[in-house]
Amino acid sequence: MNEALAGIAPGNGETVVVGLSGGVDSSVSALLLKRAGYHVVGLFMKNWEDDDTDEYCSTRQDLIDAVSAAEVIGIDIEVVNFSAEYKDRVFASFLREYQAGRTPNPDVLCNAEIKFAAFLDHAMQLGATRIATGHYAQVRLFEGLFQLMKGEDGNKDQSYFLHRLNQAQLSRTMFPVGHLYKREVRRIAAEAGLANADKKDSTGICFVGERPFREFLQRYLPLAPGEIRDLDSERVVGRHEGLMYHTIGQRKGLGIGGLKGMADHAGEHDAWYAARKDMQNNVLYVVRGHDHPALQSGRLVAGDLSWVSGRAPHTHWVYAAKTRYRQPDAPCSIDVVDASRCEIVFAEPQWAVTPGQSVVVYESKVCLGGGIILSSGE
Repeated sequence: MNEALAGIAPGNGETVVVGLSGGVDSSVSALLLKRAGYHVVGLFMKNWEDDDTDEYCSTRQDLIDAVSAAEVIGIDIEVVNFSAEYKDRVFASFLREYQAGRTPNPDVLCNAEIKFAAFLDHAMQLGATRIATGHYAQVRLFEGLFQLMKGEDGNKDQSYFLHRLNQAQLSRTMFPVGHLYKREVRRIAAEAGLANADKKDSTGICFVGERPFREFLQRYLPLAPGEIRDLDSERVVGRHEGLMYHTIGQRKGLGIGGLKGMADHAGEHDAWYAARKDMQNNVLYVVRGHDHPALQSGRLVAGDLSWVSGRAPHTHWVYAAKTRYRQPDAPCSIDVVDASRCEIVFAEPQWAVTPGQSVVVYESKVCLGGGIILSSGE
């Protein structure tokens, strides 16, 4: 356990509010902070309530698990409802992006607007000096600036989702399990008697949960049927119900069967992939084969930039970037076009770069920030 506390500064009674989600990571975060001498208060955030049912959203069970963990750890827990803020700051943007044909990542916006904004403000009102979450990331003070670092466990690193955090937020944020591996976190939880030690990690976003995504979107966005065309031949190969239901690189769910009259074409047995959206004509273009050139991008343009240090990185230096979570770091260079847009050039073409997703830039283990992908090209 001493090794587990090695990455946490002594608390000396300092008040920290921990976002308890009901999962093992946030529970162990609270446990370690208490053992390090902090006065810990748990806070459970309820961010969605339109159709909060056990069938699709686990909020009720998560609250039960969070309360149970708080009891074992010996801390108070408060429940706060941020659903109004979530709807205004996150969900509204989520719908706008999908309606525009882009594929957003609401978890990134949720962290910036809810977990490290509304939650942080609420914690300060409770008298806390800092907040903590169970994210696998780390914070380091270096030459007067707070740096966002990758989590030690490369398989669980979540800095990608946290890249929009700024200096003010990082200065008041702790990631108590960021220096640990997931297996160690589960072991600590089991030894402490936490019931959620083996709880399955949550996936996706709560307002979607396990429900069919297309069915969910249809509640909020009207159907807009159109053609699916082969990018190479312009031949109509199917119909779609709306461009918002498809993302670049998508293979499953395109609804394209075998096509008569195409037996002589090269690559006839290759799978179809979504490759391009023509918003003006409401056409989804598809290609055959995972390695089709239309799915490869050597550069991209990003907007809505957010740099952790408050300053843009140097141009033409060698960095690394991710255009989606769990993607290996890809060597690149940056050309900052202006304060709100930049161009990133990759050493090797990247697969299925998707407008609306986040591109996140790294220098070794330091997350520098990033932006929203606007377009990509060869």
